[in-house]
Amino acid sequence: MTAAITDGAAALVRQMRAKHALLILALTLAWCALWGSITVANVLSGIAVSGAIVAYGVYNRTGLDGITSGRVRLKPLGRLAYLVAKDLVLSTYSVTREVLTPGQGDEAIVAVPLTEQARHHYLLLVVGITVTPGTAVVTTDFDRNVLYVHLLHREDKEEVIAHVQELSDLACAAFPHDSVGADAEPADDTAVSGS
Repeated sequence: MTAAITDGAAALVRQMRAKHALLILALTLAWCALWGSITVANVLSGIAVSGAIVAYGVYNRTGLDGITSGRVRLKPLGRLAYLVAKDLVLSTYSVTREVLTPGQGDEAIVAVPLTEQARHHYLLLVVGITVTPGTAVVTTDFDRNVLYVHLLHREDKEEVIAHVQELSDLACAAFPHDSVGADAEPADDTAVSGS
């Protein structure tokens, strides 16, 4: 009996270490994306910053392990990653066209209302929106659940609001929060549990 408990505890520690290593890797990639290049300095500083974030979260049991209790739903995560990658390609084309033919659109800052669930995924949303050329989160209103997004083209306002809300829905589906549907089982069999 004692050996089974020890083996189970050892397996949990290995699983948590793998989860934290993947989190550090993902945060480091996001750090490099925000800086716009993968250099030795960016990778090392990204590892340092993300390592500190993960260590703080593990020590306090807040923010990292507490947000999702290790649950990740792979299908919505895959759709979210695909959508952000598609945004990168399409928005790069759009910004290139804008640079080559300036003066064809009015810039705007729009308020994007989000659900209560989305407040637990602001960092992911801000990175996913800001890393794509042509859009940037200017500020957030945490109390009202609103992101303020800068657009190159005012006429795209409704489309961008709907798109950001779709990103938000996918983030919430991929990383469910304990306080929202904690008792509910995943809708599909592709959920992964880290704890």
